[in-house]
Amino acid sequence: MKVIKVTYTVEATFAKKNQENIQAFINDLQQLNHSGLRYHIYMAADGKTFFHFAEYNNDNAQKTLLELPSFISFQQQRDQHLESEPTIEPMQFVDATYTIFN
Repeated sequence: MKVIKVTYTVEATFAKKNQENIQAFINDLQQLNHSGLRYHIYMAADGKTFFHFAEYNNDNAQKTLLELPSFISFQQQRDQHLESEPTIEPMQFVDATYTIFN
């Protein structure tokens, strides 16, 4: 399993639009219902720093996300309103209270 954490901060005036763009690509991911892809996002108390966690069980699952038009649009718009560049961290899964992939 591959796990990626992305952290970034957007301009405060763009934070709401960023959340809308996130919702758009999450809706599309839910429609796809890809069994090898899990994605979740958190927002810090400052209201403009976001933490994205992507979990993939294979390279095809990652490709599905990276080629999704709504995800590409989200990234392009986000990149025009950054206060800090995204930090991309590969992570090692240890354990969970639930099954991530069957």
